Amino acid sequence: MAQIIDGKALAEELRGEIRERVENFKKERGKDIGLAVVLVGENQASKVYVRNKIKACEEVGIKSFSYHLPEETSEEQIISLVDELVASENVHGILVQLPLPKHIDEQKVLRRIPPAKDVDGFCAENVGNLAMNRETIVACTPYGVMKMLEKYGIDPKGKTAVVLGRSNIVGKPMAMLLLNADATVTVCHSKTKNLQQVCAGADILVVAIGKAKFVTADMVKEGAVVIDVGMDRDENGKLCGDVDFEHVKDKASLITPVPGGVGPMTITMLLYITVIAASRS
Repeated sequence: MAQIIDGKALAEELRGEIRERVENFKKERGKDIGLAVVLVGENQASKVYVRNKIKACEEVGIKSFSYHLPEETSEEQIISLVDELVASENVHGILVQLPLPKHIDEQKVLRRIPPAKDVDGFCAENVGNLAMNRETIVACTPYGVMKMLEKYGIDPKGKTAVVLGRSNIVGKPMAMLLLNADATVTVCHSKTKNLQQVCAGADILVVAIGKAKFVTADMVKEGAVVIDVGMDRDENGKLCGDVDFEHVKDKASLITPVPGGVGPMTITMLLYITVIAASRS
């Protein structure tokens, strides 16, 4: 049976390090590290996520500035708020919770956030720097996955890595991070042919497609490292991932559970990145 990657324990360990760095920042600069979170509308998943972010900030001593705007807020009003936050010396990171209501151009809003305060790692400059293997801010979830691999002694160098999913939030930055770590990387998606065969050749398999228990044991190489980024519900409404954990765990060497795997690392890496952004300010 595979060793279980304990994302919760690793996240707690990292938060201890973050708390220490936040305290040192306060002593050196005489001010708080600030993270601003903007939520527009009543998306329930987004509200829960934002609430968890605010709670996490409190835990490590980061000051959170939370803005919950009504659904009908205009694009101009949101941009005006973002511009105020960009100008504030007390705000080191800005996060606009996606998705935004349909009448708002997400990219237009996100482009107002300068790379130095883009703690989501979504702006074109940060993505471009990642592609060119330059030091930059990286999207939280893929960054968290790399921290997990590092913690468990998995060096991607020379290994075959397959990333299942090509989103801008997880799939693409994940692939670039693995490539920068000298893995040989294949990105798979809905148009990929011979998907089972491609996945079964992976030493490291990262799955982020949003389909419950999609990856079955026949898609996994014996002894592979399996990272499940999915957060789904099974036929009984129980939380599960994109990987059929119960069957795949007997074939993999290391595997992340859902919940308790990648999930706890995402918000922790947001805090970690916010501290980095503050230290560079």
